[in-house]
Amino acid sequence: MVPLFAVMMMCNQLNRSNIGYAQSHLEADLGIGAAAYGLGAGLFFVAYTLFEIPSNALMARFGAKIWLSRICVSWGIVSACMLFAQGEWSFYFLRFLLGMAEAGFVPAVLYYLTKWLPNSHRGRANARYAVGALVAFSLSGPVSGPLLSMHGLWGLSGWQWMFLTEGLLSVGVGVFAFFWLDSEIEDARWLTGPEQQALITAIDADDAAASAGHGAAGSGLWSVVRAPKVLLLSFIYFSVQMSIYANTFWLPSIVRGIQGTNDFTVGLLSSLPWICAIFAMFLLARIGDRTGRRKPLLIGALIVAAVGSYAAAVSSPVLALVMLCVAAMGFKSISPIFWPIVQGTVHPMVIGMAIALINSLANLGGFVAPYGFGLVQERTGSTAWGLIALAAFSLVAALAVCFLSDTPATRKGAPPTAEAVKGPAEPLHGTQSH
Repeated sequence: MVPLFAVMMMCNQLNRSNIGYAQSHLEADLGIGAAAYGLGAGLFFVAYTLFEIPSNALMARFGAKIWLSRICVSWGIVSACMLFAQGEWSFYFLRFLLGMAEAGFVPAVLYYLTKWLPNSHRGRANARYAVGALVAFSLSGPVSGPLLSMHGLWGLSGWQWMFLTEGLLSVGVGVFAFFWLDSEIEDARWLTGPEQQALITAIDADDAAASAGHGAAGSGLWSVVRAPKVLLLSFIYFSVQMSIYANTFWLPSIVRGIQGTNDFTVGLLSSLPWICAIFAMFLLARIGDRTGRRKPLLIGALIVAAVGSYAAAVSSPVLALVMLCVAAMGFKSISPIFWPIVQGTVHPMVIGMAIALINSLANLGGFVAPYGFGLVQERTGSTAWGLIALAAFSLVAALAVCFLSDTPATRKGAPPTAEAVKGPAEPLHGTQSH
């Protein structure tokens, strides 16, 4: 399942971020300027936020297998329809519709993993699935560049070929997911009966330990919204998302400042920060799972992101790309250590709702940062002040992590994890090989 989620995540990120490579073409063909482009890029996240929690409620009703497949097919169709954009308003509408189609995917996957893996394995699973986003960022340039060069084929512009091809890829993956996914552990034909029971027992032991550490859980959305730790976690991840999507949508524009670049070389160079982040992500996830000390790792990653973003703002274009590689190793490696912190901090009875709420509020950073970058570039001709703002947010987020209390799973004297009880050699009775 995890490799399939990685492929779905790759398609997810490819379809939401490929407009970064079409920006100059959209301006030339449709008259979409920097501010309009930033607004359109950000409207995606407004829709994503509005429909995130309803989407997860519907997943609980229809099941993960049907709902995750539906999400993937829906965003693929909408992304392919971007080829019909005629100007600013149709661009805005399709970006909003894409956000509505994608809403619920990330929290649904994260919640899905909480029902299939104990906490001691979720960091590595999150890293393996989240690497799909980094693969998308790394390949989007080399893939989008040649598609953009298909300008004029069958009467379509290069950017239309890009949206059509990458959208249809998602549709195919979504159809495949419907026939591959299992909604419940009991439905998994690739597990024997004893393996299914061992996995269920391990997860139940984790949930029982976490419930004992948290005490009674509130009920309903309001109890989650008003929880200070949920709001604090939302702000931290909001800062992370600002860095991710500012770089996603504006990195190609920054790279174009390097003399002698074209569509193809911009695509290749823009993939470098995401390639660097892959190695940092796996390293942090592995250390976090082995030690359980994820808070110091999260603080360190945010500081690295801040230093890299600030250095990129005050450097030449070539050195700025190097510094953005450093920044990406910070902000893009955070997900595999952040979500296990959330899953250990929030009561298991409301974890699904909390994940959806944190992710939806944090994704507003995907609106604020691209739109803000567009305004800054239009007024100053540079993205330097935008990068400095990202550095400031990352530092404040690092400080906010210090106010998170230790989770029951990592506090000294806490109930042992499922892995500790079962031993390190075969923690899930052989299920890890699957």
